[in-house]
Amino acid sequence: MARRLKALACTAPLHDLDARKGRLDWDAAGYQMAEIGLQAIDQVTLAMDFDHGADHAEIVRRLLPFVAAQAPQAPRAEHARVAQWVIDNLVNVGSIDRGFAVEYGSTDAQGRYQRRRFDFKLLVEVAAPDGGVYLRASDEAINVLVGALDTDVESAQEAAETKLETLIVRGRLGDARLAAEQARYRTVQYAESLRRKLEATRRDVRSVDWLDAVPQLLDEALTHIEARYRAETVIKANIADARDEAVEPERRRQAAELVEVVDDCIQRHTQLQARLQEAGSAFRAEQDRQQFSGKPRRASVDVFGQLLRPALGLRVGTANDPVTAWFTAGTGVANPSVPSLGGLVETLLTPPTDRDPFGSEVPEPELAPQPRERFGEQAWRLVDDVFPASGQQPVRLSEALTRARAAGPDLPQLVALRALHAVGTAIGTARTQGDPSVLIAVDDGTVLDDPEYGGADLLLAAAGVEGERRVGPRG
Repeated sequence: MARRLKALACTAPLHDLDARKGRLDWDAAGYQMAEIGLQAIDQVTLAMDFDHGADHAEIVRRLLPFVAAQAPQAPRAEHARVAQWVIDNLVNVGSIDRGFAVEYGSTDAQGRYQRRRFDFKLLVEVAAPDGGVYLRASDEAINVLVGALDTDVESAQEAAETKLETLIVRGRLGDARLAAEQARYRTVQYAESLRRKLEATRRDVRSVDWLDAVPQLLDEALTHIEARYRAETVIKANIADARDEAVEPERRRQAAELVEVVDDCIQRHTQLQARLQEAGSAFRAEQDRQQFSGKPRRASVDVFGQLLRPALGLRVGTANDPVTAWFTAGTGVANPSVPSLGGLVETLLTPPTDRDPFGSEVPEPELAPQPRERFGEQAWRLVDDVFPASGQQPVRLSEALTRARAAGPDLPQLVALRALHAVGTAIGTARTQGDPSVLIAVDDGTVLDDPEYGGADLLLAAAGVEGERRVGPRG
């Protein structure tokens, strides 16, 4: 069920194109937007290679003949506008993460229905080394195009090659071309998985498993290329024979087009093989670069050694100016938007998590059992009786511990914990929560004489909390 629902989810943005075309401020009723969307994914998939994606303007130019065939009477500017609108919606321009999200449900082993979230993308904008932006088709987009979501790349390639060879033997060259194009899409998807591994390695070599996972991927990919190259060479020879023996012009044209498709498949296999051979050296180069890059040369500020210790040796009036200047420069004029500078740096430098190249499954959360509370409600009530109430005389911590031992063996620890918490009681929090009173602990210098605990014999008292006073004009 989850597999089918995720398959439907990946086609939803294509159906949504035709559903929303009627709400545009210009007439788009004559265009089949879902067909244009599939054509756009097709063109992006064929235009991108291992190192570069598809140029945005070039994809629009390739879509113009297909769009113009649906509305030949419309001007060329309208055709370009339709193509641009379809591409922007497949990229999901306007959203925060440029992606799509669909909720679906699944039933666990106990028969309970659980809602889950499936995030995916169709076309992705990627920064080019020269500063530009190009398009790449995601795994979900390629799967939507060939109609085989969540299938293994290798098994899909094997099936496509077997189907292609059978169709050529039977002379069905039109269907054979479609099967060859599907095999080419799978080859592109296989190259994408390797490219993402190398990109993650360039960001952080520790984020990729080069001990087991990547070597296994490289071995499987090299075996895959060897088998595909051998099969496609035989297929190409059979196609050439069918082209030379054909008498009908249409059959010769189909055979010639099929030869071009298989040639492109062989070229892509050659490019992928070159990248696979360079993957090991790329890993070693990135490992050396990241390991021996050295620490940052800018020295950090030692707050304890450079500010606190020198300031403690000065008089209050003399230390006020340098301490105030440091905190003014360090904190700024407003509260920061992040908890700390370290948290901001860690957030910015954390590499993105690489997704499973063959379609990741939605993980099921593992919920740990709720821990049992050590002190129950009855223990808290007994400790409340030990502490003084609002308006009563304060008591010493030693006296409160003695009373707690008489009430229960575990209560002295709860009394000590609440007394320590009362040392730094936040009056503002108690006022916000509407508490009538708050426990306050004061150290007056008396030493605690207790067989279990040591320290100061705190003076415990309950203080009433007044409501917040509002200041306003008189009269």
